[in-house]
Amino acid sequence: MSSRSSARVRFGSRESVNRSDPLSEVSGGVTTTGATAGGGAETPDHSYVEQGEGNSKISSVYINNTHGVDDDDFYDRNLALFEEEMDTRPKVSSLLNRLANYTNLTQGAKEHEEAESIGEKKKANKSPQMGTFMGVYLPCLQNIFGVILFLRLTWVVGSAGVLQGLCIVFICCCCTMLTAISMSAIATNGVVPAGGSYFMISRSLGPEFGGAVGLCFYLGTTFAGAMYILGAVEILLMYIAPEAAIFSSKGPDGEGAAMLNNMRVYGSICLLLMSLLVFVGVKYVNKLASIFLACVIISILSIYIGALVSAFKPPHFTVCMLGNRSINGHDFPDDQCAKTILHVPASVEKTTDLWRQFCQGTDLNASCDDYFLHNNFTKIDGIPGLASGILSENLWSSYLSKGDVIEKGSLNSSNVAHSPSIDQPYVFADITTSFTLLVGIFFPSVTGIMAGSNRSGDLKDAQRSIPIGTILAILTTSIVYLSSVVLFGACIDGVVLRDKFGDSVKGNLVVGTLAWPTPWVIVIGSFFSTCGAGLQSLTGAPRLLQAIAKDNIIPFLRVFGHGKANGEPTWALLLTALIAELGILIASLDLVAPILTMFFLMCYLFVNLACALQTLLRTPNWRPRFSYYHWTLSVLGMTICLVLMFISSWYYAFVAMVIAGMIYKYIEYHGAEKEWGDGIRGLSLSAARYALLRLEEGPPHTKNWRPQLLVLLKLDEDAHVKSPRLLTFASQLKAGKGLTIVGTVVSGNFLQSYGEALAAEQTLKHLMDKERVKGFCQCIVAQKPRDGISHMIQSSGLGGMKPNTVVMGWPHAWRQSEDPQAWKTFINTVRVTTAAHLALLVPKNISLFPSNSEPCAEGYIDVWWIVHDGGMLMLLPFLLRQHKVWRKCGMRIFTVAQMEDNSIQMKKDLATFLYHLRIVAEVEVVEMHDSDISAYTYERTLMMEQRSQMLRQMRLSKSDRERELIHEDHSNVRRMHTAVKLNEVIVNKSHDARLVLLNMPGPPRNPDGDENYMEFLEVLTEGLERVLLVRGGGSEVITIYS
Repeated sequence: MSSRSSARVRFGSRESVNRSDPLSEVSGGVTTTGATAGGGAETPDHSYVEQGEGNSKISSVYINNTHGVDDDDFYDRNLALFEEEMDTRPKVSSLLNRLANYTNLTQGAKEHEEAESIGEKKKANKSPQMGTFMGVYLPCLQNIFGVILFLRLTWVVGSAGVLQGLCIVFICCCCTMLTAISMSAIATNGVVPAGGSYFMISRSLGPEFGGAVGLCFYLGTTFAGAMYILGAVEILLMYIAPEAAIFSSKGPDGEGAAMLNNMRVYGSICLLLMSLLVFVGVKYVNKLASIFLACVIISILSIYIGALVSAFKPPHFTVCMLGNRSINGHDFPDDQCAKTILHVPASVEKTTDLWRQFCQGTDLNASCDDYFLHNNFTKIDGIPGLASGILSENLWSSYLSKGDVIEKGSLNSSNVAHSPSIDQPYVFADITTSFTLLVGIFFPSVTGIMAGSNRSGDLKDAQRSIPIGTILAILTTSIVYLSSVVLFGACIDGVVLRDKFGDSVKGNLVVGTLAWPTPWVIVIGSFFSTCGAGLQSLTGAPRLLQAIAKDNIIPFLRVFGHGKANGEPTWALLLTALIAELGILIASLDLVAPILTMFFLMCYLFVNLACALQTLLRTPNWRPRFSYYHWTLSVLGMTICLVLMFISSWYYAFVAMVIAGMIYKYIEYHGAEKEWGDGIRGLSLSAARYALLRLEEGPPHTKNWRPQLLVLLKLDEDAHVKSPRLLTFASQLKAGKGLTIVGTVVSGNFLQSYGEALAAEQTLKHLMDKERVKGFCQCIVAQKPRDGISHMIQSSGLGGMKPNTVVMGWPHAWRQSEDPQAWKTFINTVRVTTAAHLALLVPKNISLFPSNSEPCAEGYIDVWWIVHDGGMLMLLPFLLRQHKVWRKCGMRIFTVAQMEDNSIQMKKDLATFLYHLRIVAEVEVVEMHDSDISAYTYERTLMMEQRSQMLRQMRLSKSDRERELIHEDHSNVRRMHTAVKLNEVIVNKSHDARLVLLNMPGPPRNPDGDENYMEFLEVLTEGLERVLLVRGGGSEVITIYS
């Protein structure tokens, strides 16, 4: 294709390429003759042409007379359509020649997206009747005092020592006190209906946080139920009826496993019975609550009385010691803490049961354990009493590893390097203890502070009762816990404290040994109190789940919002029982406790966050009646919660956060959107304002540029969107990122058409939801659509978040339209976007574009890069291919070489350019040598001008019509020549492409040539299935630099 003749052969046979009847497209059925098709064009009277070396200089309606500059780039006959803008949009060959000087201009806009929806608010009306004492204080006491106080607090004090024990209790109590202060502020900031903590968090932090934390709180409450049941079963099997065990072990190795299996069986039975009781009626649970609370109070009082009595008359619980090692009280039935005993009548020395445990026979000369031989048995008081001074021994920690023997450091012992065997009758540590582990195990004993706020719907004056009752309950329990730590350390020997199950005191409950008048007070009291706490958990957790389900923020939980006719949450109770069963199958109180510690800590963390956020943002509605709060206290509480989570168990903390994060993201993407006036929305507004002000500081860098779309949609008479695929295409281009504004113009007067505008906005929102486009709607009422579009382009966005790209549809059947306003509005919009320095995308044949459910299996996206206008043509295919619809499509880039260009060098330069842009594409340079203007070009030009003439005459008066002469403008011939030749090359190369991207020529500066401009665009894109016409905004949008 190096000669003019070959070019003429290639581009001259227009009719044979793709059109069977070009005349059929002329609007109105106007028939024209091809008289001038075969020869030269007639030159009109008021135009002149100066011929010289193949270039022509024209003065016409299409080119402004002041823009006559002699330059080959401007007046290349093959690119005549683009010649008016060659100063701002150079030829690709010119650009590639300057490749080394390619710079990244700081242009673009930062991305931002936000979606909002007005949700419905729910109200709960109940007849309040309870006061502070009955409604808040006592329920909080019952929920806070629980199984840990009776079963594990003595062990915590023994392992950690009094000082570290006080530290553990103080940190945990500080955490709940600070949380209670924050909770009181939130609870007194308006009416808190039934729903308690979940309601407070969700209305303060929004549905996403509310749902995530609400479910965490639900899981925590459910696992708390499992923990209480395990505690009750442990008391039953260890201290009340040990003979009730189903599984037993012959050797010491299997004792732990047998115990766990017993816990699982009895725990499951207990859970089933409790669930049935809750199902039958909550009123029975509420009636039993006062009995269970009385058990708790009596048990605690008996501990205090027993501690005081021990100062004068310590209870008689002896511990058998071998050297400094404690002996299991179950392992010597003869109750003889000695190696031998002397039978008085015969004065015969006989061996004891303990001898047989350490030696290989009953004879005095039998082979025995070295440690046994070198140490003697002694008896010590397990409960020396308050006046014994044992506190000094118990001040310091004594952490043990699993399998270590519990020892008393103050007793003498021979240092025999011999590790004890598990078969010997020592008291062994069952788990490895540490400060962090004890924090995780103890923390559930301070939870339950939400009990009062959960009953907010039943209180006479919730805003007064919740702060007073909750804080008083926390102060009471904190004093009890702190004093208990000191009393245990001052009254009970260290070896007994570290003995978790009381084996050294013959299987008595350790805290029971201190109780007055008998250990059974504590055993029975703690059993009933743990049963009561378990019932409360199984009652509260389903209601919490039901509240979350009824809020409809988590779609898959909707079924749990239903229940019995009286509102009892049947389905939620079933799920709660199943989850609690998982906790019971774990079967170890020490393993379940850290799990619910995590969930409660996360809940408390977000209560503190909600209070701090509302205070710092100074939300106008933030006016709590409870004034003794400060944001620093909330931040401190939040910090303690976070630290405690990772101190007690970092991996549980991680799992809890992942669960909460997954729930958060699920609600964000799939949940029902609610507007609750929450603090996170206030934070979003503050963050948005801050970000917008930052964006105003300067234009974003080229690297940050992405299309921020203004999509112009047209509505028909029935307020339906004419081209919904336009929004589908926008969603594919954006892939959910950046700013998208969908706009439309309603014709009319704003005062009369306000309702229409609202209806149009709702239509756009529904379509955006359907296409999953995140963005904003804008509807403008204007007398003329072109004015409305102009106003929208000027006013859309805010600050630095303005659209930089306009997407609009091609005016279909513009030739057949009786009203020329459609295509005149289109051209006016092109002019407005150019004046506003915005990019413009015009998809042609938009109805043929693929939907989001029709991915392209294969094929190419073809880019025809004719002039450089900032790199939009390079960036758009890359962005489209991020979407699943276009992901499998390859990319081909075609550029046009003129006769004076070195096409081989151009191809190398273009490949290098794409390499630096990190874009993978096939490259092809198409040579378009000068050729004579074909007969077909003249024919199309004449048809176009005759049609324009006819339409013009229809609008003119008779005298004006007589003055009008049919003429052929030679500038139009050259433009038509460009359109015909380019179209022929594009159709030849890209007829099978999935999408063709093409530079869109600018409209004529003189409006008289508008209709001809539309005809040129039609000819340029004829025979192509899907075309995207692209105009850059005059700024660089892609860069080779990192």
